Amino acid sequence: MLHTRTTAAERRRDLREKLASGRLLRVPGAINPLSARLIQDTGFDAVYLSGAVLAADLGLPDIGLTTSTEIAARAQQTTRATDLPAIIDADTGFGEPMNAARTVQLMEDAGLAGLHLEDQVNPKRCGHLDGKQVVGREEMTRRLRAAVDARRDPDFLLMARTDARSVEGLPAAIDRAKAYVDAGADAIFPEALADEGEFEAFRAAVDVPLLANLTEFGKGPLLDAATLENLGYNIALYPVTLLRLAMGAVEDGLRTIAAEGTQSPLLPRMQTRSRLYELLDYQAYSAFDSDVFDFRLPPGD
Repeated sequence: MLHTRTTAAERRRDLREKLASGRLLRVPGAINPLSARLIQDTGFDAVYLSGAVLAADLGLPDIGLTTSTEIAARAQQTTRATDLPAIIDADTGFGEPMNAARTVQLMEDAGLAGLHLEDQVNPKRCGHLDGKQVVGREEMTRRLRAAVDARRDPDFLLMARTDARSVEGLPAAIDRAKAYVDAGADAIFPEALADEGEFEAFRAAVDVPLLANLTEFGKGPLLDAATLENLGYNIALYPVTLLRLAMGAVEDGLRTIAAEGTQSPLLPRMQTRSRLYELLDYQAYSAFDSDVFDFRLPPGD
């Protein structure tokens, strides 16, 4: 009902246990708290909060314009609504190592199960655009060490993302990933790998959990879950898929209404009122309200 019944600590342990299982976790990116509940309802393993989605929701490009407090506030709204562990995109940590340290604690307070920090310069840009720049390896390791030192719950997952593949090449990206693990990263997010062979090379070189970013219209292939599981990957991430689906449907619906003067042709494609109420658990609210108010005061009270 009002809030999830699980605690942040329980959800963090749940994520750690799932990663330790060795199976592939499928993690879609939520666009709002209600979609996070739908992700849970359809049987996925965790929820992701994409920096690109959070920025787009504010009408901003994904170039480092959002702030740590903005995304922490949205994260808290989402963790309230789902029992699944949630992982957030924390960009570069929103500044210097001290900013990264504060970001970790903000995200812990928001009820998240983990985050990832990337090695781009600040401000960053979308990982699948040309013209990216990465910081030096030592600067990124300082960023990670600050995050590790700031973490209060050891189960909170700290993942390092490297964007070096598109800038310095695959061997340099692998070397960076190893250095990031040495600095305390629990998992690695190699961004913009070019083909299945590069995914395989990363898995052979790095012995912590690995995330495969399956973003549409990007530089990498959209590998299926069976392939990723065979390659030994731990997380299949679909970061912007729901936003693209939703906004495509919204735009098409608006054009239909503008052209035809009615939404009637769109009804078969809509989520029904009854399905929405089911997701929102209206029945439980009604029962709760009846339990609270189902009494009569004695005369004179």
